[in-house]
Amino acid sequence: MTGSDRIVLMGAPGSPYTRKMLALLRYRRIPYAFLTRAMAAERQLPQAKVPLLPTFYLPDATGTLGPVTDSSPLIRRLETMFAGRSAIPTDPALAFLDMLIEDYADEWLTKPMFHYRWAHAADAERSAAVLPFYRGLSRPDAEVQADGRAFAARQIGRLKFVGSNDVTGPIIEASYRRLLALLDAHLTAMPFVLGGRPAACDFALFGQLTQLAAFDPTPMELTLATHPRIHAWTAIAEDLSGLEPVDGDWLASAAVPGTLLALLGEIGRTYVPVMQANLAAVQAGASVVEAEVDGAKWQQQPFPYQAKCVRWLREAFAGLDAGHRRILEPLLADSGCLRLIAP
Repeated sequence: MTGSDRIVLMGAPGSPYTRKMLALLRYRRIPYAFLTRAMAAERQLPQAKVPLLPTFYLPDATGTLGPVTDSSPLIRRLETMFAGRSAIPTDPALAFLDMLIEDYADEWLTKPMFHYRWAHAADAERSAAVLPFYRGLSRPDAEVQADGRAFAARQIGRLKFVGSNDVTGPIIEASYRRLLALLDAHLTAMPFVLGGRPAACDFALFGQLTQLAAFDPTPMELTLATHPRIHAWTAIAEDLSGLEPVDGDWLASAAVPGTLLALLGEIGRTYVPVMQANLAAVQAGASVVEAEVDGAKWQQQPFPYQAKCVRWLREAFAGLDAGHRRILEPLLADSGCLRLIAP
């Protein structure tokens, strides 16, 4: 924060997590100042140890501003810093579902986002042409074009790290098509995932959809052709500062609708087996994650951070009282998610 009491963050429009957090700040009516990388460099702001986007600049115990990353913990930290318009459900069982769906969006839906962007020529060309400008609009064209070519080559080479290859590509794309259908069906009954007001999981889904449904040509064309409601929802979720939520807008955790159960089933079908296998690989010190998704072999590089995400989910579930666990256990068991939370 600065002397003007605005949260300062650095990010880029092509970053799903930047868009996630900007939309959350707008909804919660938290004053902020958004900086591009070039603006942050001009101010000589410090880099995070791992330079992720977005990077927030928040005070430490001594009041010194320092770089802070990782969107999910940041959402919870902002809840302690600013009152009102919470993005975390008041019902602990519903709050756990929010955490699970948010992690699915952050850690699984980023796979179709990255895959579509760099495995399809038209999408890679658009990203190579546009994304380098986020580092400076007035840079010479030749410099931007060279950066775009180098960036695209690097990102295409990293497809294997998120599990995208000739075998898994169709699985990733099918999972996105199913998500479109499931989310579309759910949004016919209520405007957000957990009721009449947005939760952290909505902003996580929104962040990925800003790229999939509204920027990259292949998934955007698919979204518009099959489920235009999702394209429209993404546009509306960009700025929910005018929404006036009340506590009664949350779903009752004991009466979860079938459309939300279906979304949990999709999470159990894709995200759960890969996250389970990743945790096992990290614990074993393996060099490759191997799983089975939709009957096909899945391979990717292990991600220690994703193993940490599973541990956080397990800790959150274990911290619930017996009554809330009793509500959740049949939902998670039927959807295939319980084996990740309580193996």
